Amino acid sequence: MKSNKIIIALACLVLLVSCATNPFTGKQTMALPGTENSSLFPASFQQYNQFLSENKVITGTTDAAMVTRVGQKIAVAAERWLSANGHIGYLKDYKWEYNLVDDKAVNAWCMPGGKIVVYTGILPIAKGEAGLAAIMGHEVAHALANHGQQRMSAGMLQQIGAVGLNVALQDNKNIELFNQAYGVGSQVGVMLPFSRSHETEADSIGLTLMAVAGYNPDQAAELWKRMNAQSGGQAPPEFLSTHPSNQSRIANLSALAPKAKEEAKKFGVTSFKD
Repeated sequence: MKSNKIIIALACLVLLVSCATNPFTGKQTMALPGTENSSLFPASFQQYNQFLSENKVITGTTDAAMVTRVGQKIAVAAERWLSANGHIGYLKDYKWEYNLVDDKAVNAWCMPGGKIVVYTGILPIAKGEAGLAAIMGHEVAHALANHGQQRMSAGMLQQIGAVGLNVALQDNKNIELFNQAYGVGSQVGVMLPFSRSHETEADSIGLTLMAVAGYNPDQAAELWKRMNAQSGGQAPPEFLSTHPSNQSRIANLSALAPKAKEEAKKFGVTSFKD
């Protein structure tokens, strides 16, 4: 009887799963109902505007102009690459926006739909346009590859799985043990590696975007060398982290840079800004 309930619970999970296609990899990705762009984008835009209203946005400076300039070039590069690879109109619902926010945090992000924030704290590590292009290309890649949608879908499945299997177990002691194992096991075994795969994928896509935009992809590895120096090597073990280790990332970026340059040549880009 218990096994039947478990099977029913798992079947429900399977029925709930629908798929989208990552245009950069061609892979099928999770896209549960409620995580479509038509739902994500309005919420994203609302949250972005709220964030801007609660933080100090810097305008009219050289750094602010650089953020806008680099962001626009990355957006154009994305449009060119997607159109050339059979994804015309993929960005039709994007509403690109680039803002520099006064914050010492070493951070930047791009929300679904193309809403970008760069923190002033990351600019000294970027050390100019090429470094900033590596940062913004990476963050834009997360949005273009629908990583937010996939993480949201994975989180929903995680919650649904916990509820469904709790019902199937029907034993308070077993439920308690299951909750402990599920909370740790799924987080370390599934959710964190899932996030690391997104980071590695965004690194690869970001290199292509910055190269097509005319920035030297070799600078991405140099950026992460500076990131590593800034962090003082303080990071959790890679298997417990949502990001690859700095050394893994630097090696991967260095290996992928020549491929990004070759891809840029298809768009007539043969010289790159450092």
